[in-house]
Amino acid sequence: MNELFGTLSDGTPVHRWTLERGGVRVRVLSYGGIVQSVEVPDREGRTADVVLGFSDLDGYLQHPEPYLGALVGRYANRIAGARFPLDGYTYALAPNNSPNSLHGGERGFDKRVWEVTPIRHGVRLSRVSPHGEEGFPGRLEVTATYTLDASGALGLTYEAVTDAPTVVNLTHHGYWNLAGSGHAGGHELRLAASRFTPVDADLIPTGVLEDVNGSRFDFRTARKTGSGYDHNFVLDKGVTETPQQVAELHDPGSGRTLTVSTTEPGLQLYTADHLPSPFAPGDGIALETQHFPDSPNRPEFPSTVLRPGEVFRSETVYAFSAR
Repeated sequence: MNELFGTLSDGTPVHRWTLERGGVRVRVLSYGGIVQSVEVPDREGRTADVVLGFSDLDGYLQHPEPYLGALVGRYANRIAGARFPLDGYTYALAPNNSPNSLHGGERGFDKRVWEVTPIRHGVRLSRVSPHGEEGFPGRLEVTATYTLDASGALGLTYEAVTDAPTVVNLTHHGYWNLAGSGHAGGHELRLAASRFTPVDADLIPTGVLEDVNGSRFDFRTARKTGSGYDHNFVLDKGVTETPQQVAELHDPGSGRTLTVSTTEPGLQLYTADHLPSPFAPGDGIALETQHFPDSPNRPEFPSTVLRPGEVFRSETVYAFSAR
């Protein structure tokens, strides 16, 4: 189902698409590729919205920085100093997280209106990011496919091609609250990650891949998330051709459980310690599948370089159950 959700100041309409299958209902906006809501049942069959979102377009326009439910790019997470070298040339980006570039710059993919096409059990979003947009090189053609399978699992598949060497790192920036409301710090999290990337004061990785053993970053056995996390975890599986399960988030109160499977080598855990009204700090938990932050400046990290003739592809599946 497609309906008008609002209109931008320049008159551009924003539409909302509703997907429903397997007892799950998902609403997607053409603005920012935003997943506005995900409604799933608890152990008693009672349905609640388990992602943070605004009820109208103005909420997203007035509070863009949390990136609530958005598709972020060209480069998800941070690039140090808002610059990176590629093939002997240094590219300067928009420093929107001074002094760094964050989630694609001042007007990244989360602030663009995407063309939406309905497909079987889902929608396909597409746009062309011109050469030089936010400082990134190459004309990038991007598609993002959102589908629900028979069980109600939400699949997100990103693909991109370029006409010049560039860097690409796309992710979904949803904030999960499996209780449907309140503080999410009591959720239990398990991550298949034996290492993480420590960061400096500007949240830029130091380059070290540190063992989680004996530290507060050890989620190999499920435990409460608490607060104070905005870190990339190095998934044990690395880059894979098909999605493999890497995380499980569980709310003991409702019984709702979210499992995350991905092709990506990293996952950013953000406990949402800074959120605007009407939300409060800790009301959601972001599990952003990704390549590592600042990879364009870290040749030792898995590469995010995309060249002409290659196809960027990333797939993540969010599956729901209750116990």
